Amino acid sequence: MVVGIFDSGIGGLTVYDAIKSHLPDLGLVYFGDNKHAPYGVRDADDIFQRTRDGIQILFDQPGCDLVILACNTASAVALRRIQERWLTPEKRVLGVFVPLIEALTEREWGDNSPPIEVEISHVALFATPASVASRAFQRELAFRAIGVDVEAQACGGVVDAIEEGDYILAEALVTSHVEALLRKMPLPDAAILGCTHYPILKAVFQKALGPNVKIFCQSELVARSLGDYLHRHPDKIGRGKGGKMLTTGDTLKVSQRATQFLKYAVQFEAV
Repeated sequence: MVVGIFDSGIGGLTVYDAIKSHLPDLGLVYFGDNKHAPYGVRDADDIFQRTRDGIQILFDQPGCDLVILACNTASAVALRRIQERWLTPEKRVLGVFVPLIEALTEREWGDNSPPIEVEISHVALFATPASVASRAFQRELAFRAIGVDVEAQACGGVVDAIEEGDYILAEALVTSHVEALLRKMPLPDAAILGCTHYPILKAVFQKALGPNVKIFCQSELVARSLGDYLHRHPDKIGRGKGGKMLTTGDTLKVSQRATQFLKYAVQFEAV
C-alpha cells in the first residue's frame, strides 16, 4: 500500500517527514497544491473542491487507498463533508485534528467514551483564519473533554511567509499573534499549533508563550496514530512503492522551499 499525504503547500512535509521516520518501510506519495496555497483564506466550498481534487490525484497513484490530510484547514473545513458525501467504501481519508486532541485529552486512539474532565483547562489555539472560523477543534474537543476553555487566534500571513521562505517575517508575525492571544488568555496551560506549517517555528511560539506553556505539534502525533491505525487494520498494509513528490506549483521553486524546510534534498514533479 501507498499512503498519500495532502497539503495546500509545504507545511504537510512536517507530517511526511515524521511518518517517513516512524514508518520507514511505508510507501509515501506527497501532493502539495502550492499553486493555490494558502487555503486558510478561502471559502468552505473552494476548500472542499480543491481538497477533493487533491485527494483524487493521490488516489490515482498506484496502490494508494489511504490519504492523510496533512492540512488543518482541509481537515477542519472539508474532511467531514468528504467522508460523508464523496468517499467510496474502499478508500479512507484521515485528518490531523483528532490525534492531537487525543493527546491533549490523554485518550487512546478510538476511545469514544463520554467526555471527562482533563488536567489541562486553558488552551491557546493558533490556526489559519478558516480553521478558526470552522470551530472544528472545539467541536472535536467537546466530544472528549469538559471544562476546557479554548482561545483561538487566527494567524493571518504566517503560512504565506513560510511558503515564500521569508522566515524573518514569519517569526515577527508569530510573535504578534501570540501577543494578541495572551491579551485574551494571559495564562494558557497549553498551546496547539493548529497548522502543519507551524512546527517549523515551534521555538518562536515557545519563546513568545514562555517556558511553562506545553506546546502540542501534530507531526509526531499523526505518525504514531497512523502506525496504530495500520496495526489495527493489517488489511491496509501491502506492497507499494512511494517516493513521489507532486505539486501544482513551480517545481523548481517548490523543491527549493521544501529542501530548505526539511533540511535535505527534495525533488517535486508537476501534476
